[in-house]
Amino acid sequence: MSGQNRPRREEFPRNPPRPSAGRGQRRPNRSRGGTRRPLDRPRRTALEALRDIDRSGAYANLACSRVLAEQRITGRDAAFVTELVFGTCRMAGSYDAIIEHASGRRLGDLEPDLVDVLRLGAHQGLAMRVPDRAAVDTSVDLAAHVVGERATGITNAIMRRIVARPFEQWCTLIAGDDPARERALRTGHPQWIIDAYAELLGPDELEPALAADNEAPEPTLVVRPGLCERDELLAAGATPTRWSPWGARRGGDPAEVEAVRSGRAGVQDEGSQLVCLALSRAEQLNGPRWLDLCAGPGGKSALLRGLAAERGAFLVANEAQPHRARLVSLALRRYDRRGHQVIVADGGEPAWDEAGFQMVLADVPCSGLGALRRRPESRWRRHPDDLDELVPLQQDLLDVALGSVSSGGLVAYVTCSPHRAETADVVAGVLDRVDLLDAPALIPEVPNAAAATDPRFVQLWPHRHGTDAMFLALLRKR
Repeated sequence: MSGQNRPRREEFPRNPPRPSAGRGQRRPNRSRGGTRRPLDRPRRTALEALRDIDRSGAYANLACSRVLAEQRITGRDAAFVTELVFGTCRMAGSYDAIIEHASGRRLGDLEPDLVDVLRLGAHQGLAMRVPDRAAVDTSVDLAAHVVGERATGITNAIMRRIVARPFEQWCTLIAGDDPARERALRTGHPQWIIDAYAELLGPDELEPALAADNEAPEPTLVVRPGLCERDELLAAGATPTRWSPWGARRGGDPAEVEAVRSGRAGVQDEGSQLVCLALSRAEQLNGPRWLDLCAGPGGKSALLRGLAAERGAFLVANEAQPHRARLVSLALRRYDRRGHQVIVADGGEPAWDEAGFQMVLADVPCSGLGALRRRPESRWRRHPDDLDELVPLQQDLLDVALGSVSSGGLVAYVTCSPHRAETADVVAGVLDRVDLLDAPALIPEVPNAAAATDPRFVQLWPHRHGTDAMFLALLRKR
């Protein structure tokens, strides 16, 4: 699909910053004929987030939160901005194909700022209940502001062509007689991701899985065991998670909850909580020393720290990147420091004694294909060749985890990806040294949690469980 034909976004030239209006102000765009309408602030704010995502590689959730805070946008306008940013990122590859067809130009021949304006306009005109005229006119105004008056004519022409057809007709037109391309355009997924899903799911589950990636998840909170009870989150308007005893779902800003502000609770998808729940129920989870090998940003470390306190264990949380190690320390700040230690070290070069731990959590860096709901931009940033770098790293880290655990100890191998290369294939390389535990049996309340690659692995899915697509393998070192 278009994500394979267009240049990578990181190759786009960075435009020089333009002076912005003061916070909360609307500065009109001047044209030869007089003064334009006041610039729409929510759309301008969404465009700023897109520029940060496309040119600086920011995550959509962080970029959106930043611009909303800077512009002090709340309520319905904040929801509108969020839908603009997330929806545009989610379907960017499909919108790019439509823009190229409507303009008769390759995406690389258009100015990057104009591309972002057209993506925003396409999402409004094709996926939101924004009138066609408003989608066109506001796009023209944005183009005049960020590109210049010279761009208004082409913006008007392209946007009029885009809104002239509904989204489904565009997908059919561009795909022609290629049903695979039509599915990729319609669902907003690169073909290689669809192929990876299809290898693991039956034909009746593939479409629901792709659709679930395009549904924004409700924020999920998690208590820090020993510091907060879930009833406190429920009293703040949250509802219990389906299976995790530590979680609760609540819309809106998590910082509105006092327990989150104070560090006695945090934000964490239920899938990550269920991974820790299965680990906590394993009989092999014993011994005085635990290691979180790749701890950043600290959500699982916080859960493990609470469990360690209950079992008299000491937790070492290791993170290779200093700024992520600071996030781990922030997540653990309310716990007594005598029960844990945060260190900064390359996981591939252990800064600890061999076989010095009785449990190691290896939540390894991965493609993040399991979190496309929360990070919609990553589906267009990732490419199949990324696995050529990620998989060897994952194999090395699993080797380090096994070398760090004592005989009979437990290693939890975790990824936020369902891709076979990052999950079952990595574990296959160490099966001569370990015994596989039946991980799904440890969370029997969660239905259909067994992976297609091996029923002893846990593989969660958004369309089945409403969680990120977390993978878990529990390995006992021989």
